[in-house]
Amino acid sequence: VFYDGDCGFCNRSVAFILKNDRTRSIQFAAIQSEFTKNLFRDKGWLQPDLSTFYFYENGNKFEKSTGALKVAKYLKFPSLLMAVFWIIPRFMRDAVYDSIAKRRRNLSRDFCVMPSIEERKRFILT
Repeated sequence: VFYDGDCGFCNRSVAFILKNDRTRSIQFAAIQSEFTKNLFRDKGWLQPDLSTFYFYENGNKFEKSTGALKVAKYLKFPSLLMAVFWIIPRFMRDAVYDSIAKRRRNLSRDFCVMPSIEERKRFILT
């Protein structure tokens, strides 16, 4: 998961995923990190947008609502049920996503993820 490390709402989302990831396999990197910038450059992708949630799985990059729904399959019940939103066309899901992303800094301010020692291993910091 690539997320805006300076956004309280984004950090809350990371905390939610950490708490509900039943597989304990999802890793995290801030969009601002050198790791993320280098990966996007090396893959030939446009530089990441801070207002976009990205999920990288099996060599594929998913963004916005599609990325979030891809993450949902890793979550514990009942969060796993978010997968029902696949039935909604992407352009509609992304319109809702964009609306939330536009307001994300006002939705949750000044929140920082405080991972446990074990959870810290899932963050790519370089």
